[in-house]
Amino acid sequence: MTFPIHSYREALSTMADGTIKQINPFSGTQVWTVPGRGNRPLSKPKHDAQPLGPEDFTHSCAFCSGNPLQTPPEKSRMVRGSDGDWHILRGLLPDEMEQADAAFRRVPNLFEIVSYDYWVENYQYEMASDTAFQMQRYISDERGRQHVIDIVRTRLNASGNGQGDEMTDEELLAKAPTYFAGGHDVIVSSRHYIDGATDDSQLASSGTMTPDEHYGFTAFTIDAMRDLYENNRYAPYVVVFQNWLSAAGASFDHLHKQLVAIDERGVQTDMEIQKLRTNPNMYNEWAVNYASYHNLVIAENDYAILIAGIGHRYPTLGLYSKSAVPEPWLQAPEEVRGMSDLLHAAHAATGPDIACNEEWHHKPVDLDMPMPWRINLKWRVSTLAGFEGGTKVYVNTISPFDLRDRVVSSMYKLRDEGKIESSIRIATECSAATNVLRYNPMLHLTQ
Repeated sequence: MTFPIHSYREALSTMADGTIKQINPFSGTQVWTVPGRGNRPLSKPKHDAQPLGPEDFTHSCAFCSGNPLQTPPEKSRMVRGSDGDWHILRGLLPDEMEQADAAFRRVPNLFEIVSYDYWVENYQYEMASDTAFQMQRYISDERGRQHVIDIVRTRLNASGNGQGDEMTDEELLAKAPTYFAGGHDVIVSSRHYIDGATDDSQLASSGTMTPDEHYGFTAFTIDAMRDLYENNRYAPYVVVFQNWLSAAGASFDHLHKQLVAIDERGVQTDMEIQKLRTNPNMYNEWAVNYASYHNLVIAENDYAILIAGIGHRYPTLGLYSKSAVPEPWLQAPEEVRGMSDLLHAAHAATGPDIACNEEWHHKPVDLDMPMPWRINLKWRVSTLAGFEGGTKVYVNTISPFDLRDRVVSSMYKLRDEGKIESSIRIATECSAATNVLRYNPMLHLTQ
């Protein structure tokens, strides 16, 4: 399969009437921003907000901290230790969960995109011995056994045919491996609402965390990614994403990320790899350098850089790791913290009322070329319609320049208020250096 190579020099052009035409140099997506179409509120605050009671903070949905047995059996949790550091506890039994408050939990997705049976039937996948030990330990516990039975029955009954009610406990337990060795996990934050919330419009989002809390969230997600790779030799790629609010595809208005192990790299990744072989430095030249030349760099720190994306269907913030190490789980803690701080700042500047998708991209484990860890934060503020369907030209109501201005203005205010990491450099404070992404080994030879 071949794909057209789009010149980054043609990525942006402005017409006489102010229409900005964009071509994404990585995907070839064509986008227009038409003057006047973006002059409207982006968020849709809840108008029928209801007052909160004490139980709403812990029992509003299945992901809430008071409902740990409404999700499949927990694989691990991130807790704050007495030393103030983050620690991961793995394989707790139900009674043990009550002894350590979780800031974040990793649980299997009840409705998998790629199921455990998919791996077993297509690849003869076998559960790792330590996972099998934990499963047996869990179902040997009285509460754990009942929890698994209830979860399997709930999943089967969700199909609408009542199959779960017709099966014996032993038949239900036979399906337990799905919820211990599956490859679709959810990273759940403990808060449903912000601390001190008075009504149900005050949801806890990525941007309402502290920078340190967000680092825990990010590091815990990376640990889950590493674990999925290590436990499934047949998965060359683990997809990581976050859907915030229903307009962005979220099933719950409770903050969570998802990870899915897949047996392909995906069409977009394959397209980028072909272009990467033609130009190994393309993430510098076509993304970060180009953004710098057009004043589209929003913020940076020593370890990452945030730019206004070009040629996306929705307004998109592009975050790139400067690390020479492509794999997030192999990066130094300070490198992960740098990415997390800028991602947190991007979410905080976006605001909790804007639906958005957070999409992680990294080097597939079987790829022979480096590519940087990068994250796109897409604001779901418009709906694709007939024009886009008929032309494949997408109308993005906010230009990269307008996006930059909105986010930069918000970040200055947030930094002054101490709500984002103080070391973040914003707009003109950023370096004008080129080729700051060090994933390309050829750059090291010239330094």
